[in-house]
Amino acid sequence: MNRSILIVILLATVLIGGLYSLPKVVVKSQERELSEGKDSTQAPASGQAETTSTAAETHIEPLTAEQQNSVAALSQQLISARDSKQKGGAALKLSDFYLNIRKFDSAAKYAETLALLEPAEPNLLRAGDRYYDAFSFAVDTKKSSALGAKAREWYQKALDKNPALLNAKANMAMTYVSTETPMQGILLLREVLANDPTNEVALFNLGLLSMRSNQYEKAVERFRQLLKGNPMNSKARFYLGVSLAQTGKNKEALEELSVVKGQEKDPTIQAAIAELEKDLK
Repeated sequence: MNRSILIVILLATVLIGGLYSLPKVVVKSQERELSEGKDSTQAPASGQAETTSTAAETHIEPLTAEQQNSVAALSQQLISARDSKQKGGAALKLSDFYLNIRKFDSAAKYAETLALLEPAEPNLLRAGDRYYDAFSFAVDTKKSSALGAKAREWYQKALDKNPALLNAKANMAMTYVSTETPMQGILLLREVLANDPTNEVALFNLGLLSMRSNQYEKAVERFRQLLKGNPMNSKARFYLGVSLAQTGKNKEALEELSVVKGQEKDPTIQAAIAELEKDLK
C-alpha cells in the first residue's frame, strides 16, 4: 500500500465516526508505516490534554469555557438528583452532551451510569454503543483494549435481553480483533450474516477487516454487497473506491469516488478523495 493511500485512510477515520468508524486497531499497522512522516495526524502533547473532574477522563483537547459551564450545570443536576429516575435523566444529559462534543469516553461513562441505574434494553445498548465509539477512536492500545472490553460487557447484557440485536453483535465482534481471540470476532460477524445476509454493519466490518489483511478483492466484494442493499452508504462506497484502487482498477475506483464526492460535503473526505485522484488519474 503506498503512502498516499495510507494517508487517505487515516484522513477518512476523522469522518467515519460512530457506527461506521474505522477502529484504531484496524489502522495501527498503517500508522506505524507512517511513523516517520507523521504531522497533523498526531495527537497533541500530553501537556495539552485536559482531565474532567467529574468523569476522570482524559481528553485530547480541553473543554472551552462554555463547555465547562455546561458540564458544571449538568453535573450539579446529577449531584442534586433526589431519586434514581432523576439521576438517570441527568446522566443521560451528560452523556449526550459529551457525545455531541466528541468526548466519547465521558459519553460512555455517563451512559454506563444510566444503565446501572435503569438496566432496560435501550440503556444497555446505549452504553455498549458509546463504549464502542470510545473504543473506535482510542489511540492508546491499553485504553483501546479496556474500552473494547467495556463495550463487550454492555453489548452482552443487551444481547442477553434481546439476541436479535444484530448490529450490537456486529460491533461487539470488532472489539475482539485486537485480543488474543480475534477469530471470535470473525465468527460473530459470520453469525450475524447467517441471520441477515444484508446486515450493513457486519458487511462493513468484514470489508474493513479484509482491507486490514490486504485482501482487497474480498473487501470489494463485501462493500459491493452492502451497496446493493443501500446505495447511499457513502462510507462503504469510499472504501470500495480505495479497495478498487489497491487492486489496480483505477477507472472503477475513480467512478466510485466521483459518486462519493457528490454525496459528501465534509471537507476531510473531499481532501482524501483529491489525494487519491492524484494517484489514480
